Amino acid sequence: MIFIVISIDVRPDRRDVFLEGIRGYCAQVRAEPGNRHFTCYESVDGGNRFVVVANYADDAAGRAHVASEHAQWFFGWLPSVVARVPKIVYQDLGDTDWTEMGEVAAHM
Repeated sequence: MIFIVISIDVRPDRRDVFLEGIRGYCAQVRAEPGNRHFTCYESVDGGNRFVVVANYADDAAGRAHVASEHAQWFFGWLPSVVARVPKIVYQDLGDTDWTEMGEVAAHM
């Protein structure tokens, strides 16, 4: 499983453009074979900071994503809306899958 977190600081004057672009991009990525999760979140602290959380079944799915037409568009488009170079955490967790959080039990 590939797990990726990207921190993106968006220029205030490009916020609306970013939101429009990221909505469409999220939908395209979620439709990819091997994509398990792809969501963009806005920081509760404001400041136009967004975080993308992505999860792919394996390295092959991640490579296919990067080679996709929409990912290539995203990589070319993103510099037009960011305030600085995004930061990324990329982890290949092997055959690991999501597990339940042991510290929290749902009240049913």
